[in-house]
Amino acid sequence: MARKNEPVKLDKVLPRINAHIATGLTNRQVQERLENGYANVKPYSAERTVSQILKENIFTYLNLVLMVLAICTIFFGTFWNITFLGVVIINTIIGILQELRSKRTLSKLHFVTAPNASVIRDGKRLTIPTEQAVLDDIAIFSGDQQIYADAIVLGGECSVNEALVTGESDEIVKKTGDTLLSGSFVVTGECIARLDKVGRDSFVAQLTLEAKKTKGKATVGMVPTLKRFIKVVGIIIVPVGISMFVRQLLVAVANPPAIQSLSDLSAYSASEAMRAATDAASGVVDIITHSTMDAVRDATDATVGALVAMLPDGLYLLVSIALTVSVMRLAKKRTLIQERGCVETLARVNVLCVDKTGTITESNMNVKDIVLLNKERFSADNITSILTDYAGNMSGENATMEAIQAYINAPTTRRAMKIMPFSSAKKYGGITFSNDESYLLGAPERILQTKYDRYKGTVEAHSAMGYRVVLLARYNGKIDEQLNLNGLTPLALILLSNNVRKEAPATFGFFAKQGVKIIVISGDNPMTVSQIAHEAGIEGAERYIDAAELTTDRKLKRAVKEYIVFGRVTPDQKRRLVRALKAAGNVVAMTGDGVNDVLALKDANCSIAMASGSEVASQVADIVLLDSDFSAMPSVVMEGRRVINNIERSASFYFSKNLFSLLFVLAVTIPTGRLFPLQALQFTLFNVLLIGLPSFVLALQPNKNLVKGKFLPNVFRNALPAGLTTFLGLTGMNLLARHFDIPSSDTATLSLLVISFVGFLMLYRLCLPLNALRKALIITVFVAFTVGLIIFITLGFLPPITEGIWLLIGTCVCTVPVYLGLVLLFRKK
Repeated sequence: MARKNEPVKLDKVLPRINAHIATGLTNRQVQERLENGYANVKPYSAERTVSQILKENIFTYLNLVLMVLAICTIFFGTFWNITFLGVVIINTIIGILQELRSKRTLSKLHFVTAPNASVIRDGKRLTIPTEQAVLDDIAIFSGDQQIYADAIVLGGECSVNEALVTGESDEIVKKTGDTLLSGSFVVTGECIARLDKVGRDSFVAQLTLEAKKTKGKATVGMVPTLKRFIKVVGIIIVPVGISMFVRQLLVAVANPPAIQSLSDLSAYSASEAMRAATDAASGVVDIITHSTMDAVRDATDATVGALVAMLPDGLYLLVSIALTVSVMRLAKKRTLIQERGCVETLARVNVLCVDKTGTITESNMNVKDIVLLNKERFSADNITSILTDYAGNMSGENATMEAIQAYINAPTTRRAMKIMPFSSAKKYGGITFSNDESYLLGAPERILQTKYDRYKGTVEAHSAMGYRVVLLARYNGKIDEQLNLNGLTPLALILLSNNVRKEAPATFGFFAKQGVKIIVISGDNPMTVSQIAHEAGIEGAERYIDAAELTTDRKLKRAVKEYIVFGRVTPDQKRRLVRALKAAGNVVAMTGDGVNDVLALKDANCSIAMASGSEVASQVADIVLLDSDFSAMPSVVMEGRRVINNIERSASFYFSKNLFSLLFVLAVTIPTGRLFPLQALQFTLFNVLLIGLPSFVLALQPNKNLVKGKFLPNVFRNALPAGLTTFLGLTGMNLLARHFDIPSSDTATLSLLVISFVGFLMLYRLCLPLNALRKALIITVFVAFTVGLIIFITLGFLPPITEGIWLLIGTCVCTVPVYLGLVLLFRKK
């Protein structure tokens, strides 16, 4: 027998066995099936393993590049230049924890929970674990038991709830020759059946495999855009990095620091001064060149500092933390986010598919009125009495019966001779009280058949008012499979409805203002659904269609462009509708609460489930409304807006640094005679205080603005002015520094100050309009930067400025008009 979570392997093709109902399979036949993979074992899980999750989060291209740079830095002993690894480690840990959490959620997705099976083998009735049941076993199914494998009824009779297949909770009678689908529940009765499909071949196993597949929904928004950007930059930095290292090495060898005496030591870093002092004390000739190792080390530090600055590694961490904070905020509002990225996706959704029951209307059904059709022979009291006895004799959960009982609120007076529970195939059920007194209750068109045209106007008039209409008719004789419907007498129409949720109009009005198209998908009469959608304030609700007409994919693709309400939709059609909407270029969200919604939920860009519905739907969905209140959706959308708009603004800080670093790297690879001015450690002040701190503070601010445009163009529009200004300022200052022979050690500090000055300009602009928090942020950053600069100089991480103050002031002054001019140039029109 296959082990758990391994694919079933059929070692030998075995013939089917038509065992006798009284004896079942022999022990030898059972053993042969167990040994050859014909047991009812759980299907192989399509989930990723823990080791796969670890590998995919650790061995990324970004991590590989940064690790190579870190190894190079460590090799030459400058350990303090690997501070960039901290961000990578934290972001990797967050990614792993998030995916492990998703794995645990998906691991709970078990449609079949029946622990034991009752089978007949060698003429004996045995109780065994469901995983030891085999193909062709003779099984016994009774009340309150879940059907664990597909089977064919051989004897007996039972009522089955097949909501998994039909989406309807009405009972369906199963008799000899009928098929039992795995995942369904036996409500009443008992039957003997032969297991026809077991293990991964069963209906529910196939659905399980589909639902358990990792949902690659992150096709829009920040995260995929960042991944693509990282790949592009990661490819670019390989040739650029090699070229820069070679150029920097040649510059380091050709332009050694000139130390003429011990009095010059103040112009150099502590390590350079120590080497110079040692050489001078030992009587060695003044240093005119670095050693080869020193030259390689300097070139490595400069190259690593430049390449790290080109990668938006900190932005990954920002996105992870911002989305995590959003998840925590929504949790306080009784909204469970199972996939962090869906917060952003929902804010970008332009089509929202909703069901009628539980979303537009309340779940409970009510009888609104009873319309008499034969007043001469049957009074209102007669009809009430019949309905009381009919509903009272129907067992099991049935929304229609519960509504009738609640409406009449009277005790049952008669016991039924025979009951025919509602059949989703026939769309009606029946009951017999005596040899010549029976009644049918169900869809008018199915019961009346050729007589329907006589009552069609009345039925459709009530359907157009939003009612679900069922017919009560008298049948002379006992009910059986071969009913002669020509001899029945229509008695009354029962008008049922689900009240429109009070908050529904406001909720759908909100989405209409946001430009989100609402599509209503329901299994009910399209005319009824259309009227209810109209009452809920859904635009275009008068455009409805019966999904039974959508027999081809071509018709379905055309329909999603023309209609708003789809009635009589099957579970498979729900999935096809979602796919058709996505194929038309839409970002689609789907709501659902039943097992029959699972595959459609999985295919949507963003899926929302009601906690009061099926547990399976809740496990598959990205978002679960714990109070089953659809009016909570606007708060999720607003949270998504806050995340997107604020991260777009905060990401501009990172991309401005990436831009000027890339441009400056390209510039220093040509013969300028200068090293890249800053090492990775020297970027720390700028990274932490003028990128990290402001971006995290601003990313968590309230923001209800509409999401406009695409992520990357919006970010670059804000980042380009600062990036270009910084590049021009650095280039001009370095050329002048070379012309006026300003020491290269001074250039590092001067460059950091120029970069930071433009950073302050950008910070002020992105904080507009100013409020108390943003003013405090600017002041805090300025004070912290000043203190940090003093500490860095004191510790020798940055050399003090001995020359070039005038150059610094002049460069900063010139950057102001350049930056403002570029802001105006790139302003979105």
